[in-house]
Amino acid sequence: MDYPAPRLLTDDESERDSIRTGESREIGEEVLQDLAPLALPELRSMVHEMSHANSVLKLEAAMFEKFFNRMEPRDLTGHLPPDRHGSSLDLGPAVYSRGRRKSKSRITADRLICLTVEQKCDLAQRELEETREDIQRMKENSERVLQNYLAALEEADIRVVDIKKAIVDFEKDIVNTITKKKGSIIASDKVLRYMEDKIRSRDVLKEKIRLKNDSLKVQKKKMQMQLRQKEELGEALHEVDFQQLKIENAQFLEKIEERNQDLLRQKMTVGNALQILNFYKRKLQTTTSMATRLVKDIAQRKESLEKIEREGILVEKMALQSYRSVWQKAKLASHELQALLPEQVAR
Repeated sequence: MDYPAPRLLTDDESERDSIRTGESREIGEEVLQDLAPLALPELRSMVHEMSHANSVLKLEAAMFEKFFNRMEPRDLTGHLPPDRHGSSLDLGPAVYSRGRRKSKSRITADRLICLTVEQKCDLAQRELEETREDIQRMKENSERVLQNYLAALEEADIRVVDIKKAIVDFEKDIVNTITKKKGSIIASDKVLRYMEDKIRSRDVLKEKIRLKNDSLKVQKKKMQMQLRQKEELGEALHEVDFQQLKIENAQFLEKIEERNQDLLRQKMTVGNALQILNFYKRKLQTTTSMATRLVKDIAQRKESLEKIEREGILVEKMALQSYRSVWQKAKLASHELQALLPEQVAR
């Protein structure tokens, strides 16, 4: 197997490699110097923070990749302004970043790829909206598929019921007759008539469906013609028609304003009438309560008057009885006196 010959590095490439190697070595030494005085718990907390930051960076990278994959190539240019730059994460300054030095090329690259917080929020908001739309579409598709499956199940159930009914009818009308009369011509005639009836019923159903389909086609053509006429009428409108429509719209707006003013006046009139009505209602309620009290007083006085009349009649009766008793006594006394007077005269 032939291996490719190693490519010789130019002076510029070797110089850049040496510069990068020296920078990485310097950065590693600086990081080791910064981390050397730290204790083990501090190092663990730093590792935990860095792992959390890496997970957040992975999520951001996945979201950005999804966003840019969804966008068209022509939308990639000019979507995010290059002059707005910032950190990819607002995690604060790093623990060991005070002694780190970056080259100009690296700073320029960071400026080109970093995003501001507003840009991140915009991208996250768009991704959230896209995700919601995807979820809504999935729900609609799932509902549609579910409805189709339910319709298929319902149709299958109806078909099963029809088949069972047909089997029962066939066994009742044909099979029992054939088993009773084997080899008879009547049984075969019944089978033929049964099949002919089924075929005839299917033909009738097919004819009904065909007629319904024809009527739906005619209705569809009518709707298409109406839609085409509306489109042609809309295309036939000119600027004069639009001006006329604007004038009519202004006139209708004036009429609407007048109607609103009339409605406001009517509302004020109704409010005043309601106030007057409430006043008279209160007055009627007061008068009604007073009339009720007067009726009660009249009833009580009538009862007392009737009682007085009854007592007067009773008193008159008692006086008449006493007068009669006195008159009877006087009459008896006069009779006794008349009886005594002749005796005295005779003596």
